[in-house]
Amino acid sequence: MTAYVRPALSLALLMTLVTGAMYPLAVTGIAQLAFPEQANGSLVRDAQGQVRGSALIAQQATGDGWFHPRPSAAAYATVASGASNLGPSNPALAQRITADASALYRADLGPVPQALLTTSGSGLDPHLPPAAVAYQIPRVAAARQVPVERLQALLEEATLHPLIGPPVVNVLALNQALEKWPH
Repeated sequence: MTAYVRPALSLALLMTLVTGAMYPLAVTGIAQLAFPEQANGSLVRDAQGQVRGSALIAQQATGDGWFHPRPSAAAYATVASGASNLGPSNPALAQRITADASALYRADLGPVPQALLTTSGSGLDPHLPPAAVAYQIPRVAAARQVPVERLQALLEEATLHPLIGPPVVNVLALNQALEKWPH
């Protein structure tokens, strides 16, 4: 029986070392060398070098002087990331969207963009379409007492044009640019 058990245990130990230790260490080392910023979480730092977040994860912004990301079903917590699982026929979803739309609606701007009312699949999408950011410009301009044109120019600068897909704006990066302005 030891003729079968010993090789099986040896192979299990070897494969555990290869797949559980050597391979992850090799991949981590290559990632650190080739893509250090991405491998360390795409961290965003302020002028003092303090970590403010990740360019890959939305953060809640409160107050009228800031651009707000899309709603989060996970309250912007990475541990609980995910969709709400509320289907389109669920009254709770309809009530939340109606309440959010009523709070955000401005007659002079028209309907609230869908991206400001619906959550992303992960609940942590850091990007908004430029139209959803543009809808917020009058509120931010009034709170900061800056011309709307200045914020529109900032929006144009912050708009990313990926190789595939529509243009997007990273809300955290946009708010960091705003942070440099006086309140």
